[in-house]
Amino acid sequence: MKSMTHRITTYAMVRGSLYVVFLFFLVLSAAQAFAGILITDDAGTMGKGKSELDLIGEYGHDKDARITANASDFTATLTYGVIEPVDIVLSVPYQFWSLEDSGSKEKGNGISDVGVEVKWRFYEKEGVGFALKPGFTIPTGDEKKGLGTGRVTAYLYFIASKEIGPWAIHMNLGYTRSENNVDQRKAIWHASVASTFEVVKRLTLDADIGLETNTGRSSDTPPAYILGGLTYSVSESVDICLGIKGGLTKPEKDIAVRGGITWRF
Repeated sequence: MKSMTHRITTYAMVRGSLYVVFLFFLVLSAAQAFAGILITDDAGTMGKGKSELDLIGEYGHDKDARITANASDFTATLTYGVIEPVDIVLSVPYQFWSLEDSGSKEKGNGISDVGVEVKWRFYEKEGVGFALKPGFTIPTGDEKKGLGTGRVTAYLYFIASKEIGPWAIHMNLGYTRSENNVDQRKAIWHASVASTFEVVKRLTLDADIGLETNTGRSSDTPPAYILGGLTYSVSESVDICLGIKGGLTKPEKDIAVRGGITWRF
């Protein structure tokens, strides 16, 4: 039984890795496009008439005494600059997940809740930027399959950024009002800090750390993560990124691989 469980886990990890690789080559062949692996957003905006397509994949693995969980998340995000300091953002996520508990296994896949956001950079001077990002999710995911909340969710983020030569530092503070049909907490707070450093031309070192309110009512321990990775700029319009995310608290995934492509046009 132990050998069988090991083979199932190994298969799931290999399959998740193949999803990420497939996404990478699919996007390159379709358009040459990678999205930053950072979870923390920056205060910058696209500029009037400019667009950006981000495709991000994450494969995560989590295991406790009895339960083994694997999840692959892929999100396509289109950002368009309406005016110089204002962007409109549309995100479409797709999810694969599996849960194994004492020999029994559940799994599902499908589109999760679609997100719509507006990002307003209301201050920028001498390398310092501040922005507000209100948004909401549309309940397109099937909550019965673990793919959504079943109701519209609204949120607001405050974003601060500071650039110092090759360094950039970003901070996010957010609040989500999650009106949901899946018995989760409705008030969700988020805080995170990220930093990037240009090691050499076109190559950037990325780091991110954050936590937020646990959506489950059975625990008050917030999921907290730490993330590190690299971003390589293939050209002025194309970035590719890869990183590893680790859980700092029990509710967060033990480990996850994040990767993606950004195409600016």
